[in-house]
Amino acid sequence: MTRRFKVGDHVSWNSEAGRVSGTIIAVHTADFDYKGHTHRATEDDPQYEIRSDRTDHIAAHRGSVLRLA
Repeated sequence: MTRRFKVGDHVSWNSEAGRVSGTIIAVHTADFDYKGHTHRATEDDPQYEIRSDRTDHIAAHRGSVLRLA
């Protein structure tokens, strides 16, 4: 089972630039459009919007790639 996160959790994930960390700002449990693409999300497999600590960039990821930082 993938770990559940909540708004305000500080998490990290791997990117092409190395390990990145940020704070969850939204939890999506239904499909949503982000940067011109439809991201699939369900109650059982949510996606998270995360604001990067260093750049303020917003990313969307599944819980399976995140870990508490």
